[in-house]
Amino acid sequence: MTATEAQHKISVLRYNEGLREEWDRFVDESRNGTFLHKRDYMEYHADRFHDHSLLFYTGEELVAVLPAHIKGKSLCSHNGLTYGGLLLTHNTTTALVIEIFDALQGYLTSETEVDTLIYKPTPHIYHSYPCEEDLYALFRNNARLTECKVSSAISLGDPLPMKGRRRLTAAMKSRLHIVEDENFAAFWQVLEERLRERYGVSPVHSLEEIRLLHSRFPENILLFRVTDSTGTTLGGVTIYITGNVAHTQYIGTNNEGRRIGVLDYLYEYLINERLKDYGYLDFGTSVEDGGRVLNSGLIAQKERLGGRAVVYNTYEMKIQEGRK
Repeated sequence: MTATEAQHKISVLRYNEGLREEWDRFVDESRNGTFLHKRDYMEYHADRFHDHSLLFYTGEELVAVLPAHIKGKSLCSHNGLTYGGLLLTHNTTTALVIEIFDALQGYLTSETEVDTLIYKPTPHIYHSYPCEEDLYALFRNNARLTECKVSSAISLGDPLPMKGRRRLTAAMKSRLHIVEDENFAAFWQVLEERLRERYGVSPVHSLEEIRLLHSRFPENILLFRVTDSTGTTLGGVTIYITGNVAHTQYIGTNNEGRRIGVLDYLYEYLINERLKDYGYLDFGTSVEDGGRVLNSGLIAQKERLGGRAVVYNTYEMKIQEGRK
């Protein structure tokens, strides 16, 4: 910190249940927080992560929070979330964020055995207002980029045209229905079968977990299914609504749905009608090994729909002992 940068006395407090209301209110008021950072979302898998979230104050004013957990000797922000990092208010300045990083390091050296910060900032499309002070602070602290995962997003205000779109006949469309409902069981059956056959994996969320999360965040977690005239689910998408961004959390079709191209039919509706008033449709990442391997086939599908690159970065920063 140089003489030209303002100094504040910053106190660091570990999250506890008594701070739930203050935490959630701060997420709502922040420039870069989403419902994923609310305690009801973070704590659905509390048994998997040793929570060590932190709150930063100047006097009595809460100026930043950090969703985090400890794994070994690392403070991670946050392996149970797609993105994390410091959440900041509209009044939190660059100089203050540098001081927050100093205070964080002082806290970690005095109160924990942590020697490394693993940091996943919220990508810029999820910001309600520019919010990259933390990236500058990471640079100032010699953090290194360890992962660069490329996602694909459509700017819904002016989407690129879909290429190679399957145009269903009027007769075929008459037999299909796009349904927005809560029948996660019907979609999960299709999704689980597809993931098992194609990748040998299961969804990150079980059916019970996605139902629980939907019950907690019914306006943020949406399900769209394409059914045939008998009501059979041919395919669908689970969408996370996070402020100005609609994120495709899960996508799946059965064999018949793939054969006739129901996802093109569904995406055309979502992009041009249902989600058109949002800023972006984010299809998620298409990489392996932290971004070192590109899944060319998967990203080509998303780019065909009009998606273009947004990166999800991860940084590693060594804690400087005694830094305050």
